[in-house]
Amino acid sequence: MRRVMSSFDVAAVVKELEPLISGMRIDNIYQLDPKTLLFRLRGAGREPSQLIVEAGARMHLTSYSLEKPKRPPAFPMALRKYLKNGRVMEVRQHGFERIVVIRVKGRDGDYRLVIELFGKGNVILVAPNGRILHALQYKRMRDRKILRGETFKFPPPSGLDPRETTLEDLEKLREYGSLEVVKGLTRLLSLGGLNAEEILMRAGIDKGTPCETLSEEALKEIHAELRGLLSDVEAGRLKPMIFIGEDGEVVDFAPIPLKVYSHLKRVEYETFNEALDEYYAKVAVEVRAEEVAKRGESEIGRLERTLRDQKEALKRLRESAERNRRLGDTIYRHLNELKALTERIMGEKRRGREWSEIIRSLEEEKKRMEIPSLYFESLNPKDLMLEVLVEGEKIQLDLRRSVQENAAIYYERAKKAKRKISGAEKAISKVEAKIAELKRRLRESLEEAQETPRKVAKREWYEKFRWFHSSDGFLVIGGRDASTNEVLIRRYMEPKDVVLHADIPGAPFVLIKTRGEKVPERTIREAAQLAASYSRAWKEMFTSLDVYWVSPQQVKKSPPSGEYLQRGAFMIYGRKNYVRHLPLEVAIGIKIRGSELKVIGGPPEAIAKQTKMYVKLVPGRESSGRLAKEVRLKLAEASPSEVRKEILKIPLEEFQRFIPYGRGALKP
Repeated sequence: MRRVMSSFDVAAVVKELEPLISGMRIDNIYQLDPKTLLFRLRGAGREPSQLIVEAGARMHLTSYSLEKPKRPPAFPMALRKYLKNGRVMEVRQHGFERIVVIRVKGRDGDYRLVIELFGKGNVILVAPNGRILHALQYKRMRDRKILRGETFKFPPPSGLDPRETTLEDLEKLREYGSLEVVKGLTRLLSLGGLNAEEILMRAGIDKGTPCETLSEEALKEIHAELRGLLSDVEAGRLKPMIFIGEDGEVVDFAPIPLKVYSHLKRVEYETFNEALDEYYAKVAVEVRAEEVAKRGESEIGRLERTLRDQKEALKRLRESAERNRRLGDTIYRHLNELKALTERIMGEKRRGREWSEIIRSLEEEKKRMEIPSLYFESLNPKDLMLEVLVEGEKIQLDLRRSVQENAAIYYERAKKAKRKISGAEKAISKVEAKIAELKRRLRESLEEAQETPRKVAKREWYEKFRWFHSSDGFLVIGGRDASTNEVLIRRYMEPKDVVLHADIPGAPFVLIKTRGEKVPERTIREAAQLAASYSRAWKEMFTSLDVYWVSPQQVKKSPPSGEYLQRGAFMIYGRKNYVRHLPLEVAIGIKIRGSELKVIGGPPEAIAKQTKMYVKLVPGRESSGRLAKEVRLKLAEASPSEVRKEILKIPLEEFQRFIPYGRGALKP
């Protein structure tokens, strides 16, 4: 069973998160499911981070690549309006509750994002004036209202703050009478049951001890262990871990070692955020697999019940066909006797005898073993149905028809049953095929459900730019926009680099990082092709373009007198060296490094040097979303079977990063 974070866990994760994400900007916000949000964070000189928040359950950094909905719901769109590009100023725990407050400095002031990790949970955006702007769940409660425009109020405390609890406060435990001390401690303090049990175990007190029997010495021990547990968390002396059961299942997590789990195996982590990330990722896999199995088995069970019913019906049809054929044959074997019996009955009736007299006469003759009266069983005057017993078989004969006609009726019933048998057998075959297909799909779904999501690959510093490694091994980087053009030239250009620019306005600056080595013409040509392909010429559907290259000393920010240079623009002085008629073309491929798959892109010649799995793009009008899907599918089809599924899981944005101007076409 999946555990939600306790107030101790919240205190520990906030202690880690505060220095990690304070000062970072909110790059984007996604809603993964009805209760889970993902915040993408970025900061100058810092590794981009992902903060996952599941209302009522958890909050931590995640290193996993999580699937985002194609159409964002209204709530994350509303949060983006106020928080996107906002700077995280503070992360704090409210009291010692399962509530985290993230203060974000936006354009119009300081907003508070209140994350409630108790009960059904909530995420509430509070405006600088203290009023509620948006909430994941709107509700009216006895002590407060979570409604748009209402002044935000925190819920009443769930208990005393353990950090401020005195020995005198603990004496109130005795007022709970015969209640078990573990329950009393949880009720008195803002504390989870697991932590209450841990404190009592460390204090050497049985958790089932009645509260009223606690001695002064016992209360002192509880207080000392409570302070000890808190001091580890408050001082950041964490030793995060996940506890593993005997059969390898994930049992629980904790920011510090717990005596209650001393019998279990444990896996230790560098940070509590990592431990939480791994725990919830592993448990999510188990839960997902259980749900898939449950749904699949339910559907298979329903079809198997249908199959059983169909087989029973088929059995009855076969029995009916066999019995009716047998009865028809029996009638013909005793045709003369049965004709004599039916003609006698109808003859006596025509002569005016009552049915009761006819029946009585036949019954008396049967007792004397007279033939054909020996066959007689019963007669229903109302519908003129005669029942006879022949060769141990009871046969119904319609006295309004001849004996041969009665036999024909049985033969017709046998034929009708046989026709139904054919249809029933086909229906059974279809259901059996469906069951086999469902079982196959269930196996595949379980395999897929049991796969842990891909981790987000750590990006190198240069991956925030356009980049590739040339055929000769040189790193080539280019600006993505005016802002990164500015950063590229001002911060990363070195005296021995080569600077390239397409001969068209609206093109990126490109650097060949030479490391002081001589740059081969092939690398210059590849870098020039990058500069051409990611220029405005791609958008204008050019087929080729000229590019020039210069030394860093020729690039200046100072414009001629009276002129102004926009952000990302620079002056080029002196002689330009041209590379003519470069085709506008880029390649996107997959590079396999150990167990990691990396999407790479750039000039086709350079990409072909690094991988056999690549496709080429040329200027076109297909949107990057659709084009990225086609690229991913083609790369998966061209890849070895063992990595095909992994390629199809790579987020589309990894491919979109390499599509110039957000559109293009696959080169045939």
